[in-house]
Amino acid sequence: MPAVFAVLAVVACCALAPRPAQAQPALDRFAADLREEVRRIDVTAKDLYGREQAGTIALTMFRPAGPGPFPLAIVSHGRGSAAQRAAQGRQRFEPLARYLVSKGFAVFVPTRLGYGDTAAIGFDPEDSGTCQAKRFEPMAAAASAQVLAALAHARAQPWVDARRWVALGQSVGGLTTLAVAGLRPPGLVAAINFSGGAGGDPERRPADPCGPDVLASLWRAQAAGSEVPTLWIYWTHDRYWGEQQPRRWAEAWREGGGRVQLHQLGPWSDEPADGHTGLFRDMDRWVPLVEAFLAAAGFATSGVVPRPPATAFARIDELDKVPVSEDRRALLYRAFLASKAPRAFAIGPSGIAAWASGDWALGRALGGCQWRTGQACRFYAVDDDVVWVPF
Repeated sequence: MPAVFAVLAVVACCALAPRPAQAQPALDRFAADLREEVRRIDVTAKDLYGREQAGTIALTMFRPAGPGPFPLAIVSHGRGSAAQRAAQGRQRFEPLARYLVSKGFAVFVPTRLGYGDTAAIGFDPEDSGTCQAKRFEPMAAAASAQVLAALAHARAQPWVDARRWVALGQSVGGLTTLAVAGLRPPGLVAAINFSGGAGGDPERRPADPCGPDVLASLWRAQAAGSEVPTLWIYWTHDRYWGEQQPRRWAEAWREGGGRVQLHQLGPWSDEPADGHTGLFRDMDRWVPLVEAFLAAAGFATSGVVPRPPATAFARIDELDKVPVSEDRRALLYRAFLASKAPRAFAIGPSGIAAWASGDWALGRALGGCQWRTGQACRFYAVDDDVVWVPF
């Protein structure tokens, strides 16, 4: 009988919140149900001053069950402070990767040169200069070259179909994604920019980024080389860019001849959070936008976790009916009952269990239950309904 572990309570609104500009570090976690693996690939990048550096970076890969080949999604991460870049570790974007894998994509996430374990080399190819003299083109070129290196690796895998692929990114990863779109690489059919930009300083210059006109000019020029449809998703309370700059930037892309669909979402709750983290904290609202956009690009399989109907197995408060150990009932199910809706509790065939509350509760509960062993879990309860169907 496989080892049984208890997943500690995961509250989606708080416990999974990342640092503002990048996704959470890996913490040596590997999602068995997503067939997660890491490889090293060679890259070369130039910095703002023309200096060139070669290195090997971590490429995290996820894929659905089966032999494939699967269409490809490449995800680009953001940029934190120097200390954050060294500490952030391997980038994974697990909730986003789970959503994309459920749509049938193989997902590649490169941790770019100068981040994670390559920060120690002391080379920062994404330095864009002082606030008064920003130059974003070298940053975009260095980052997009590493996406193309990941694409080249993907093309060599028999389980990847890179003839139709999509690029996605958050913060500076959004800038990276748009730079890739401007290069028109073969097979790219859609690009999604979450809170993209550069030059932001939420502490010293909230909603007032450095060099916004420089970035607008760059995006106007890059759009001239791209026919790829792009989806831009921002939040109005973004402390990096504010509400007005994303509109100006989207218009610059459109003026350059690019295809852009812009959505700006308001705060997801009353808490004083930074809208720059919306990719990680507002899935319930951005997923429908991405679903429609990707369906138009030919990827119609839904990534939404379906809510099962209520069953007559038990009442929501009948603890003795929950088919897990007594310890898990006391530790996990009681915590689930004390949480607010939306909420979900999932159980695996060997008694593994996990729960989540808040944004994307069903997806997070299912992922929390499945990641360690790869066993498919089922929902026991959603909100106030028991939905359990025994294995």
